[in-house]
Amino acid sequence: MDLVTPAIGLVFWTVLIFLILLLLLRAFAWKPILNAVDERNESIKEALAAADKAKEEMIKLQADNDMVLKEARIERDKIIKEARELKEKTISEAKVQAKTEADALVTSAKAAIENEKRNAINAIKNEMANLSVQIAEKILEQELSDKEKQKRLIEDMLNKTNIN
Repeated sequence: MDLVTPAIGLVFWTVLIFLILLLLLRAFAWKPILNAVDERNESIKEALAAADKAKEEMIKLQADNDMVLKEARIERDKIIKEARELKEKTISEAKVQAKTEADALVTSAKAAIENEKRNAINAIKNEMANLSVQIAEKILEQELSDKEKQKRLIEDMLNKTNIN
């Protein structure tokens, strides 16, 4: 069993070298390693905090974007409503103006027709008066005593008037 059981001297020197190594590592290696680990932990915490902060800011920006979109939609709806109202107002004004112009045109046409009608009636009256005067002149030219001749003359004149 010599191979399995170590000698006391060997155990002593192994423990002593191990303790010296531990002291050396503690003095020179543990503090820098622990500092590096602590720094790494701290940087990870800061990165997580920054990520959380960025996430909160993204949520805030998303809310702001949603609010801006909502306001833009409201403004768009308002502009569309105003445009429709303006269109309807313009159409109604155009209809009123067209009706007014049409009424004025109809009134003007009626007045012109009435004037032409009066002119035609006056012309007919004047023609009738002229014809009456001409008939009277012809009758007076003929013998007044012959009634038969006067009747023929009047009928001839009337026939000539109807033909022309």
